[in-house]
Amino acid sequence: MSLLGPADIRVLADKLALRPTKRLGQNFVIDGGTVRRIVRTAELSADDVVIEVGPGLGSLTLALLEQVRRVIAVEIDPVLARQLPHTVAERMPEAADRLTVITADALRLRPDDLDEAPDVLVANLPYNVAVPVVLHLLEVLPTLRGGLVMVQAEVADRLAARPGSKIYGVPSVKTAWYAEVRKAGPVGRTVFWPVPNVDSGLVALVRRDPPPTAATREEVFAVVDAAFAQRRKTLRAALAGWAGGAARAEEILKAAGIDPAARGEQLEITDFARIAEAARKIG
Repeated sequence: MSLLGPADIRVLADKLALRPTKRLGQNFVIDGGTVRRIVRTAELSADDVVIEVGPGLGSLTLALLEQVRRVIAVEIDPVLARQLPHTVAERMPEAADRLTVITADALRLRPDDLDEAPDVLVANLPYNVAVPVVLHLLEVLPTLRGGLVMVQAEVADRLAARPGSKIYGVPSVKTAWYAEVRKAGPVGRTVFWPVPNVDSGLVALVRRDPPPTAATREEVFAVVDAAFAQRRKTLRAALAGWAGGAARAEEILKAAGIDPAARGEQLEITDFARIAEAARKIG
């Protein structure tokens, strides 16, 4: 079985009269070495069920099918979704029955849409929805033990950022609720068609339990959103709207053991959980 190369991609694109759109964030991987690197870095097992978002023309899909028991491909573009099973059947017929294609928006995906629970997320994510897709899938698919995603380099930096960094923010904190995150290497522009105007990067995710707290995820995330909506302000000021006033915000912060003069970028996810729990207790 041979993976899709640049010439194969062009033939398929011509066959489908495909014109990649920025609206759908369509930049297709055309380099076999890159997709094999992604699969290798994901540390998959032969019994894994992988969910792939935005499979496009199937470059990564074929490489995944070489290594895992099953691939569930979620594709929003109906033309690409219809073509993918044919591509796999032609190039890797022995794996055709191990591919499931779902024509859907990944942001609206629910467990009931799948006939088997996935173990790992591996995907070249559309740049414009990368963070929402990661957060949504980690939330609605608790069987995911983690994954490896290719995203815009700037997004990779933000997802993996640590407290105290200028780029640490909402994506960093919310992803940390679900998983340990680390950057897993850069990806050059020339491995894509069309060539994007930005660099890309790999991000590895390893599922972990959320912080122990009596507060709900929604309550914790509301604190995160408020803290970073005015990130230059102290938490006493930034959380005033959320808390119902600066004085109450200070009361909640002190009860949580957080300095009211601190800023959101200094806090870890466990700190935000303590703030949300303190607000519950104070009422």
